[in-house]
Amino acid sequence: LGLPGTWLMVAIAIVDRIAYPASGIGLITIAGVASVALAAELVELALIARFARSYGGSRRAGWGAVIGGFAGVIMGVPVPIVGSIIGGFIGSFIGALIAEFELTGDHRAATRAATGALFGRAAAAAMKVAAGIVIVVWVLAAAAT
Repeated sequence: LGLPGTWLMVAIAIVDRIAYPASGIGLITIAGVASVALAAELVELALIARFARSYGGSRRAGWGAVIGGFAGVIMGVPVPIVGSIIGGFIGSFIGALIAEFELTGDHRAATRAATGALFGRAAAAAMKVAAGIVIVVWVLAAAAT
């Protein structure tokens, strides 16, 4: 998964529910925030692939961007806190670049597709931040009741 923050928030809501059964965080809240996190993951994958394709890349470049981004998040970059995020950006770019270049042999087309994948990763990161804000607000509102 691209950026695990949304899933960590869901896990915290589940732990709160287990540790404090009388709290306002119920099963509906947990199911709701888990649905938001899952939707954010699916939209993230779609955005990265769509941007790579909209910049002239093939379907293969879209998949290369998704797989490369996932590998980049796992490998990360040795920068505290944001290393996995930077790794995801780099991985999406390199994944689309390699996939498109292997397919077409055209470095300009591959670079365009990789640039699109990079923009897609940025759009996806912004969307995931928005989803995280929705989750935080929902969980805090439920906990306050």
